[in-house]
Amino acid sequence: MSRRLVLTILASALLLAGCGQAAPGAGRVRVAVSIPPLADMARQIGGDRVTVVELVPPGASVHTYEPAPRQVQFVSEAQLLILNGVNLEFWAPKVIDAADNPRLQVVYTAEGLPILEQEGEEGGNPHVWLSPALAIRQAERIRDALIAVDDAHRDAYEANASRYLADLRALDEEIRSETSTWTHRRFVAFHSAWVYFAEAYGLEQVAVIEESPGREPSPEYIAGIVQVIRRYDVPAVFAEVQLPTKAAEAVAAEAGVPVITLDPLGGVEGRSTYVELLRYNVRQMTQVLR
Repeated sequence: MSRRLVLTILASALLLAGCGQAAPGAGRVRVAVSIPPLADMARQIGGDRVTVVELVPPGASVHTYEPAPRQVQFVSEAQLLILNGVNLEFWAPKVIDAADNPRLQVVYTAEGLPILEQEGEEGGNPHVWLSPALAIRQAERIRDALIAVDDAHRDAYEANASRYLADLRALDEEIRSETSTWTHRRFVAFHSAWVYFAEAYGLEQVAVIEESPGREPSPEYIAGIVQVIRRYDVPAVFAEVQLPTKAAEAVAAEAGVPVITLDPLGGVEGRSTYVELLRYNVRQMTQVLR
């Protein structure tokens, strides 16, 4: 998308907005968020003080997402842009530039967290939110960012965050209790979304089908993964709802194991909140790892 086209769209939208009545949620802090789990955190902590818009829609892959003009428009009017960081949002610099919003505050919620190295990923593996312990620290950064742009309502943000962080700590203990009973500890994933989850709960990712997003594995590579599954008695292949399952199904069929579908992003009914999302994935994993 060209900068000229974006600015034209923005100018038209702002003109139309000026001709109508005040937008819904007037007076609230406008918060743009990259992915659904972080958007839920912003809503939980912001409460009725915020209007939150997710940039990556439910069902889409953050690795292949392209921003729509209406989303750039929202960023142009927002006070806060919440990102994961670790190069997950490769498109963010273009959006920030096109939005041309001098009052926009940008927070990278994974900043300062222990990042695991990953071959082919500049800066490391970005999927930190799938470890509740690390998600707690991301939620704390969101709380601090909301206070920074709206200090008049500090007490509300701190109270909401206190309740929410307690929920996340309880979730961590719940998952730790469940995973401690599993007899299988190794898995094969479509791509390396689950390494932080694995590290948190004593699991081991022994192979990935797609080493980098969009690069399909060769027949030789697939044959190697099948051998790994058999060698380590891996009970299933983990696919993802946002990504094609053809390669995962081919590996699983050859190895004689099922495909279990996980969801790293959520944002849909039944897993619209972060807590629901993690519980869904644990239930899916429990089917084969217990």
